[in-house]
Amino acid sequence: MQAARSTIDPAEVAKFEAMAAEWWDPNGKFKPLHMLNPCRLDYITSQIATEFDRDLGTDKPFSGLRILDIGCGGGLLSEPMARLGADVVGADAAERNIPVAQVHAEQSGLTIDYRHTSAEALAAAGEQFDAVLNMEVVEHVADPLSYLNACQQLLKPGGLHICSTINRNAKSFAMAIVGAEYVMRWLPKGTHEWKKFITPDELYALLKQAGLTPVDRKGFVFNPITWSWSLSSRDLSVNYVTASTKPD
Repeated sequence: MQAARSTIDPAEVAKFEAMAAEWWDPNGKFKPLHMLNPCRLDYITSQIATEFDRDLGTDKPFSGLRILDIGCGGGLLSEPMARLGADVVGADAAERNIPVAQVHAEQSGLTIDYRHTSAEALAAAGEQFDAVLNMEVVEHVADPLSYLNACQQLLKPGGLHICSTINRNAKSFAMAIVGAEYVMRWLPKGTHEWKKFITPDELYALLKQAGLTPVDRKGFVFNPITWSWSLSSRDLSVNYVTASTKPD
């Protein structure tokens, strides 16, 4: 069997390696993710509950589901999924993120299978999941289509793929790069490359090329007055999220 070609971009990994210790500091370099996380979780949990007919009002509604959090970082999404009862694998290309995630999960009394690996390596090993969470990763890889192909291979037939990223336009440059990196200094300068951002239509086309069926997309919209994020059916101008399924 031919070894899977990795889509990992070493320069992108190095950026996140340098910030690894700060994953769980709500006022640190990952402050934007901590602020966005409740909104992301609302979308993810509702999509999973709908797709697999689960009642979020019950104890451990995701019991029996195997979920992959690819690009898991320090575990900001892996931990809530584990609390909801899912069997969670958290994978990240940045090696230093893994011990940070492992220690925090242990402190939280959670069992999560964290691995320093890639989507391609997991796919080559024949791993299969009910859902793949692919949040804020696709804009950091070297080859988005090859990467999404690997994510598709990791899904069981009928599985759910949730992918968020950043739109490519003047507004996203102003907010995600100038605003977040230079004005607010939420992120180190150079965290994002505008040319690697992907428009919603481009992402839908890539998902379809990878053999997935897009079923939904929403925007994550930041309100500077209330200092909070919300979901929008219309405004996908900066941050947005998609849901797609793998045909049975």
